[in-house]
Formats: sequence, structure tokens, C-alpha cells
Amino acid sequence: MSYRYMRIIVFFDLPSVTHSDLQAYRKFRKFLLSEGFIMMQESVYSKLAMNGTTAKLICDKLKKNTPKEGIVQILTITEKQFAGIEYVVGNRQTTIVDSEKRLLIL
Repeated sequence: MSYRYMRIIVFFDLPSVTHSDLQAYRKFRKFLLSEGFIMMQESVYSKLAMNGTTAKLICDKLKKNTPKEGIVQILTITEKQFAGIEYVVGNRQTTIVDSEKRLLIL
């Protein structure tokens, strides 16, 4: 069986003025982490999906769990496109295990 790996990238800018705003931010961030998203940089998270169908299911779940205020954007690209990211300043994070392998031996 052939898979076309997809990468889901979530960008968000949520208000943090009131206590309820901060609660919504923390709840959304915990949701992303519990769903297996990794932080690329502040307010930018990504997750690997096996194929386009799985990516759509993940996006639907994201849409159901977004806060009412603020901006949340979802970008779905292929893993090949994601691998072409060019770092202008800084380096790729090497402490995060982000692999498409099903078994990872550390």
C-alpha cells in the first residue's frame, strides 16, 4: 500500500487579555499537544498525516476544538513540500523526534 504523507500546519493568534482568553489559549494548546502536534515555533504547530483522508479528519477535529476568539489558520501540504523548508536564520530543531517510521528505537 502506498501512502502520500501530508503535513498539517496550524498557525494561530489568540487574544490573551482576560482570564477567559488565557484559559481558551491554554485549552487549545493542550488540545494540539494531546493530538500529537509538535511546536515548530511560537503559535505554529505541525503534525504528520498518513494521507489526504487522514489530514481531512484531523482538520475537521481541529475546527471543532478552536476557540471562539482570535485567528486559527490550517495549511495542509505534502511531506515533500514540508521537507523543502529553507531556514534563513536559526536551525532545525533536532531534539524533537518527528519521523514517519512506525517503529522508532532510541
